[in-house]
Amino acid sequence: MNNEMKNVRLVKVDTKNFDALIDLEVNEEQKNYVASNIYSLAEAYATKSEGRFALPLGIYDGETPVGFLMIGYDYPDFCDGEAPEYQKNSYLIWRFMIDKNYQRKGYGRAAMQQALELVRSFPCGESKYCWISYEPENEAARKLYASFGFVEDPEHYVEGEEMPAVMKL
Repeated sequence: MNNEMKNVRLVKVDTKNFDALIDLEVNEEQKNYVASNIYSLAEAYATKSEGRFALPLGIYDGETPVGFLMIGYDYPDFCDGEAPEYQKNSYLIWRFMIDKNYQRKGYGRAAMQQALELVRSFPCGESKYCWISYEPENEAARKLYASFGFVEDPEHYVEGEEMPAVMKL
């Protein structure tokens, strides 16, 4: 990590920072790749109200919000039919975005590293797997996730849906 990235940190979403995180956006051509942050925060709230785990986090460079991510746990219900084993009792990088003004500066790599360190601390209990999914045409996401060890699972890919990718913890 270069000196420019030494201040990248993950911050829990709270009443003091959610407005700034809601304002973050991807480029116009990327808007079909990820849900808006306001939708993600609503989804996290609804998920928590059901007694399930959702951890929305701001990605910060010092005091500046540059992105958003959300971690989930035990989401086999994202799959039509029988869920693959890696989706049961496992961690999910549910959302991951870097604001259009901060892309291609290393923030995504730094934030993913920290997200995976958090997952490996097993906040919901030990697990063998972490998985993520993304639009198949999103080459930047595919390359970034593969560089961390996520392997695509074409067997459980459904045409028109996101490509799942899994890594062993």
